[in-house]
Amino acid sequence: MIELQPGRYRRNIIRLWQIVTFGLGLLILYIVAVRFNFLWLFGGMPDLKTLENPKSELASELISEDGKSLGKYFFENRTQIDIAQISPNLIDALVATEDARFVNHSGIDPRSLLRVFKGVVSGNSSSGGGSTLTQQVAKNLFNTRSEEFEGIFGKIPVVRIVIAKTKEWILAVILERKYTKQEIMQMYLNTVSFGNNTYGIKVAAKTYFDKEAWDLNVTEAALLVGMLQNPTLFNPLRFPTNALNRRNTVLAQMAKYEYLPREDFDKLKEKPLGLEFTVDSHNTGLAPYFRESMRGYLKSWVKIYNEEHGTSYDLYTSGLRIYTTIDSRMQRYQEDALTQHMKQQQKLFDDHWKGRNPWTYDTGKEIPGFINAAARKSPHYLALKRDLGEEEAWKIMKKPYKMKVFSWNGEKEVTMSPIDSIAYYKRFLRAGIMSMDPRNGHVKAWVGGINFKYFKYDHVKQGRRQPGSTFKPFVYVSALDKNFLTPCDHVVDEPVYFSREEGGGPNGWSPHNSTNKYSYQSLSLRQALGKSVNTVSAYLMKMVRPKTVIEYAHKLGIDSRLQEVPSLCLGISDVSVFEMVGAYCAFANGGHRTEPMTVLRIEDRYGNVLQEFFQKQNQEISENMAYNMLYLMRGAVEDPGGTAGRLRQFGVTEGNEIAAKTGTTSNYSDGWFMGMTQHLVSGIWVGGEDRSIHFRTITYGQGGRIAMPAWGLFMQKVYADPSLVQYRKGPFIKPENYVQGCGGVVSDSTDTYIPPSRSDDEGVLF
Repeated sequence: MIELQPGRYRRNIIRLWQIVTFGLGLLILYIVAVRFNFLWLFGGMPDLKTLENPKSELASELISEDGKSLGKYFFENRTQIDIAQISPNLIDALVATEDARFVNHSGIDPRSLLRVFKGVVSGNSSSGGGSTLTQQVAKNLFNTRSEEFEGIFGKIPVVRIVIAKTKEWILAVILERKYTKQEIMQMYLNTVSFGNNTYGIKVAAKTYFDKEAWDLNVTEAALLVGMLQNPTLFNPLRFPTNALNRRNTVLAQMAKYEYLPREDFDKLKEKPLGLEFTVDSHNTGLAPYFRESMRGYLKSWVKIYNEEHGTSYDLYTSGLRIYTTIDSRMQRYQEDALTQHMKQQQKLFDDHWKGRNPWTYDTGKEIPGFINAAARKSPHYLALKRDLGEEEAWKIMKKPYKMKVFSWNGEKEVTMSPIDSIAYYKRFLRAGIMSMDPRNGHVKAWVGGINFKYFKYDHVKQGRRQPGSTFKPFVYVSALDKNFLTPCDHVVDEPVYFSREEGGGPNGWSPHNSTNKYSYQSLSLRQALGKSVNTVSAYLMKMVRPKTVIEYAHKLGIDSRLQEVPSLCLGISDVSVFEMVGAYCAFANGGHRTEPMTVLRIEDRYGNVLQEFFQKQNQEISENMAYNMLYLMRGAVEDPGGTAGRLRQFGVTEGNEIAAKTGTTSNYSDGWFMGMTQHLVSGIWVGGEDRSIHFRTITYGQGGRIAMPAWGLFMQKVYADPSLVQYRKGPFIKPENYVQGCGGVVSDSTDTYIPPSRSDDEGVLF
């Protein structure tokens, strides 16, 4: 029998099958080679552990005690959100626009790939992309195109893209096997970029519309989804027309796939963008000075925690949740109060120095070359000098250019040289204020300056200045606790002299009162402290000695170095607002020194508690002694001639007990006020950036005028908020079986002595 040869048609079919089989074999071999990085040609792939626990950079967030966000630490501003918290409008817009067959494919969509292939062959660039949402998740989560996963072939431009796409296909298939469609969608929306350093839908909704992701309407959802194709080209801030057209394209896609009725599309496409842009940066939001102060502490905490537990957390990328003691309501009230007060003080200051420069010697004569000297110390000049030389650097410092500067009437654009800008900013008064709950040490509000964007220096913890008369309570408590005196004793207002042997210097030292006069009257300790009489503080210092006062100040909470000299009784050694508030809390907390506490607990991104923090207290003086000090300091508010008497005009004194102390330094460069109620202790400092910048008279420069009103405004707002009932007005809690320490129970009435005329002046450091 003769064997017939296959026909031509059959041979072609066989060859075609052979080619297809061979091609499929090569494809499989190629995919396997890529998957396992054959001969290190293709670069590595994320390991199984990474695939099971995909991570993205998440901003760490500071959260107030009442559950409000205070701000974030981030390289990429990203916060995770659950799919259940995302508006269905956004899910519909995303599927209709980016991956219409998302629920049907298994990570790779052959139909989309075929459409792309046809587009390439025909030259149709508008045929769309072939990447599914799952592939985009793989690309975003695992960064397959980075150098970390680049092999030898990755150096070849076109080949590099093909290999990267292959890896994304492989990862997409693995992701589809490991996760549900909802989980993949959630991963996608938590990782994509929306421009303006905004990552993830939660942050995008807040940034562009000041909304939660659940509240996004159809047009808002369409705008955000439209931006995903090109966040720069479709940025609604820079290119609103592009963004509007792209949004309408998304709406058309929603109508095409029946997520949106056609009649609704015709109406919605005419709507404006409706942006409510609120950029989230380190300069904005509540408590920026607190956040910046906490940054250094948290970075140190992360480093120590990682060393102790073998972890690799990062403050900027690990999505830590830091629960703080700050109360967002009180923080806002304090910021508003300080702004209101300092705006008024700045106007007074400008009028006070109108036509003159405020940087002067104590004699009132202007300091020559003050601004030039400041300019030569500035970081900007020093950097120019290093790079260009001194002569060229100074030319640039004198050259005017357009810049934006701070003003109390809003940011304004001006033309001035760097030297002129230094002179401009030197004229602004600065301030720092902090409040703390003495019972548990919780810091409730922290405002370190007048505007964080332009004045970064924190005057709560970073800054240290002379406290003036606000230091006197440490002198009084030293004398009382050492039993040199009792609260019932009186001291005559007369000159007190310290010899050279007593630390008074070569010529001795005798402090003056603010009026440069002595009444020679016998004053109770409450009267003397309330009126801030310098001679009485000096008399007590002479009895107890500076070393004893320093011991008491340190054990109550002052950590700064204090000079062991008699003039310490008038507050000559620099301290911070942070220290002063912490130390005063011992008086309001029954003699317990309570360390200021700012963090309650720290959690990881999944809500696991990494560390909880607890208060630290030590009994340093007795309850009786602490109450004695409160009683004495109430004289500043309640008694005639008290330096804090003006608090009555703020409506905070009625039905309330307030212990207070004002402070002013000798040339009025520092104004202080310390205010205590039963459950809140606050301290505020106001002054110039340099000690040579200040008011010229006690009328404006004393702490009772330049600092105290901010506290009054703040407490007004606290008392007006019914949700802050725990800080309501009321008396200080008197210890059980309280005795004065001199044979009887202290009366709540004032002493019998009434001065001839009322004075609002206070003791001033001389």
